[in-house]
Amino acid sequence: MVDRQMRTKRPLREPVREEAGPRLKNYITPAGLQRLKDEHRFLLSRERPAVVQVVSWAASNGDRSENADYLYGKRRLRQIDSRIRFLTQRIDAAVVVDPAASRPQSAATRVFFGATVTYKCGAGLEHVVSIVGIDEVDLDRRYISWRSPLANALMKASPGDHVDFRAPAKAERLEIVNVEYTPIPMDPFREPPGAQSAPKVKGS
Repeated sequence: MVDRQMRTKRPLREPVREEAGPRLKNYITPAGLQRLKDEHRFLLSRERPAVVQVVSWAASNGDRSENADYLYGKRRLRQIDSRIRFLTQRIDAAVVVDPAASRPQSAATRVFFGATVTYKCGAGLEHVVSIVGIDEVDLDRRYISWRSPLANALMKASPGDHVDFRAPAKAERLEIVNVEYTPIPMDPFREPPGAQSAPKVKGS
């Protein structure tokens, strides 16, 4: 029998869909790029070999059209290969920008990639967002993509400036209160529960 823990693993994250046309640079923080590389390495060196072993074992057990292990394994393998291709493209297109790196004084108080911005909305309430890469978005932490409507509205602004923010659901005028460049914490890649370097095939 095969250790079928792989059936309970979390599904791979859906790829970020980008607009058609020439590939854009993938601006990303150092920690964000490391997370992509760690996932890529895990899929290539551990997850994929484990699934290949299960598929090979299942293929030797008779009629493949009615073999659940074989069919599931092949589907899982397609998902993994798709994710590996996606990660490879994102890593190859990466342009690393360290939010904590020193920068000219003229840019230190203006909003660019990696900035943490405090602004007032139309109702006078203060909000804080950090502008990060597409692969680093975390709305719970108020990390927004540099290509989002809000980031586009804030770009190149300085404290005291007013900018117009237009989104499908609303439009309002924002006041920039503060701009700073400090490290932006990122959660590291974590292997799915039950991950192993290869499934154990008993009796082999």
